[in-house]
Amino acid sequence: MTFTTLASGSQGNAALVSCGDTHILLDMGISAKRITSGLAALGVRPEMLSAILLTHEHSDHVSGLRVFTKKVDVPIYATRPTCLEWYRKNRCDEVKDLFRVQQAGTGLQIGALWVESFPTPHDAAGSVGYSIAGGESRMVLCTDLGYVTPEVRRTVEGCDLLVCETNHDEDWVKTGPYPYYLKQRILGDYGHLSNEAGAELAAFAVESGTKTVVLAHLSRTNNTPARAYEVARCRLLAIGCDPERDIALSVAPAGTPGPTFVLGKEAAVC
Repeated sequence: MTFTTLASGSQGNAALVSCGDTHILLDMGISAKRITSGLAALGVRPEMLSAILLTHEHSDHVSGLRVFTKKVDVPIYATRPTCLEWYRKNRCDEVKDLFRVQQAGTGLQIGALWVESFPTPHDAAGSVGYSIAGGESRMVLCTDLGYVTPEVRRTVEGCDLLVCETNHDEDWVKTGPYPYYLKQRILGDYGHLSNEAGAELAAFAVESGTKTVVLAHLSRTNNTPARAYEVARCRLLAIGCDPERDIALSVAPAGTPGPTFVLGKEAAVC
């Protein structure tokens, strides 16, 4: 199984999970052109996709969906509230016909991959994260949540690769240029994980056996890759883990594809 981010951050999110001939796109929050270009660099044509999984309907996760699916028919899995909210905003029957409802907390087989969704506390309709298993490995996509629930912890525990939200520095949000209501949204229970909260989740995962942690969904205004990495690095050192020796710790690039992580008995980064 392999995992590659195509984009990650407040301006757009998308990633590819592959196992053999099965290719699943996680979110489509960048343009169809950028999605197609990113897939091509990985040797994947749009028609080779087995499915698209949506975490929720916010624009930084779905903005490329309508144009992309004009060119290729691929099933789109999401919760019923996400499907309904997307259609309410877009009124596109062609895309609506591609939706396949997956109830949060359930699983399904898509080719060589087993996909389970889990609910996340976020200010969106039916927001979820995903646990994806294949080739004797398992990865978890865990972004866009205001706090870590017991169910999130159970899902993350023991995964091989964790995509973990480290959206913002709390002090930067509080003293930054955003209006008060937006600061409250980001810092609230249905907003986003801070660097410290994300680092805590990463530490929990590493203590349970996780060997690869990708910090993701960073705010362009209220964070930097260096800041997110340093907070996570310090937290991991505090539990006796050297992130430069014991595990692979990285930050997903905002506007370009990241490295490809190969999961399995001979885990590697390409």
